[in-house]
Amino acid sequence: MKLYLRLFDFSQKVNYRKEILAGLTVAMTMIPESLSFAILAGFPPLVGLYAAFIMGLVTAVLGGRPGMISGGAGATAVVLIALMQSHGLEYVFAALALAGVLQILVGVFKLGKFIRLVPQPVMYGFVNGLAVIIVMSQVAQFKTMVSGEEAWLSGNALFVMAGLVALTIAIILLLPRITKVVPPSLVAILVVFGVVMGLGIETRLVKDIASVSGGLPPFHIPQIPLSLETLQIILPYALIMAGVGLTESLLTLNLVDEITGTRGNGNRECVAQGSANFLNGFFFGMGGCAMIAQTLVNLSAGARARLAGIVAALTILVIILVGAPFIERVPMAALVGVMVMVSIGTFEWASFRIINKMPRADVFVGILVAGITIWLHNLALAVLIGVIISALVFAWESAKRIRARKYLDEDGTKHYELYGPLFFGSVAAFTEKFDVANDPQEVIIDFKDSRVVDMSGIEALNKLTERYHKAGKKLHLRHLSPDCRQLLQNAGAVIDVNILEDPHYGIVTD
Repeated sequence: MKLYLRLFDFSQKVNYRKEILAGLTVAMTMIPESLSFAILAGFPPLVGLYAAFIMGLVTAVLGGRPGMISGGAGATAVVLIALMQSHGLEYVFAALALAGVLQILVGVFKLGKFIRLVPQPVMYGFVNGLAVIIVMSQVAQFKTMVSGEEAWLSGNALFVMAGLVALTIAIILLLPRITKVVPPSLVAILVVFGVVMGLGIETRLVKDIASVSGGLPPFHIPQIPLSLETLQIILPYALIMAGVGLTESLLTLNLVDEITGTRGNGNRECVAQGSANFLNGFFFGMGGCAMIAQTLVNLSAGARARLAGIVAALTILVIILVGAPFIERVPMAALVGVMVMVSIGTFEWASFRIINKMPRADVFVGILVAGITIWLHNLALAVLIGVIISALVFAWESAKRIRARKYLDEDGTKHYELYGPLFFGSVAAFTEKFDVANDPQEVIIDFKDSRVVDMSGIEALNKLTERYHKAGKKLHLRHLSPDCRQLLQNAGAVIDVNILEDPHYGIVTD
């Protein structure tokens, strides 16, 4: 039987010291982000920590990519903000469970390979839009309630908040120049915590938002009415959540493949992500996906097996069980500073350096995807629109590339040697290349360097053969694939297909 879980298989040459230390480091970097993302979405902070534990453990054990870390990520948290605000936490849990089922189905039916259809400009726009959303969401921490109305902080409260945020950012920026042994975000939180407690500074703490003390994740069935109306409410969010989560996870998987020089299993990762999100819906978690930053931390620490992810998840659980009193006293300013640095690290600054070297269409797609992400907070819709526009641009460019080489042979037969794909976008250009009235009695179209892609191309061939037939001339189609020949039934009397030389096309799958 194939071993799916190889923690203590010594033939794997696992460095257990590196794996354990990497797992502890990852846990320390995940906790502040999980808390921040939960608060960002309006969830109780404990919901974020439960998500980090469940996502991390399930995907580490069952996932298709050892070394990859999953948790309560910002990409998925942002998707659920609107549902949380409109219908509450119970509907969020139901949407998570449904999203998990959808992700499992993607893996079962081996659809993970379609992540390859997401162009790089779309990913630039997606990531940059997400980074802007994270920064904008931190603005809420600079507001307070005055006489039942929301107002900006002012006076000493504003200066304290801004100063502590600046201190957090400064530590995260400067500490790596001194040492990289400990996570800078963790050190920043500890230093700001010590300053606030030591000097007795009055500022907003995590406990002012909600309590994080708790036990094991409790089993909880979402308290929602089982009706078609409920499904109509949660299905759009579940689809978006599933799409965004898998997009982020499979892109992270590809990144780890490149770094490690090995290949993960995308479809297995889809099943693992779906299973983890399904459990989140019933065990009080906010769901999530793969986390690029934590994955890079894990890899840079030398981890290459599943053990590091399991250690990280169990460490978070221990902190939930015994470390709540400490976490509740963490200043919110420290988490704001961490999230600002997360957004800076998330932003693809390279997109600015190459913007003048990119095609205008790609620049437009990247800006559009970022704009939709920021304006609507709908990451899946933004990616979908970006993919569609990129596909249309590709179709337009491909349509311009179809051409034909024409010549007469010694028998007086005219040959049209086609180059480029024949599909809906190139049909008009294809039709214009033929002179039915002035062509000789015998005409041959050679598809050796061409391919009929869709029904529009087949219909164009069908109409062309009918035109030659009405003109009393014979049209022969060479190197046409067998599936097209079967569909051209109306022109069967005048079609001559060289089946022996037909090319065969395959699709690369996992």
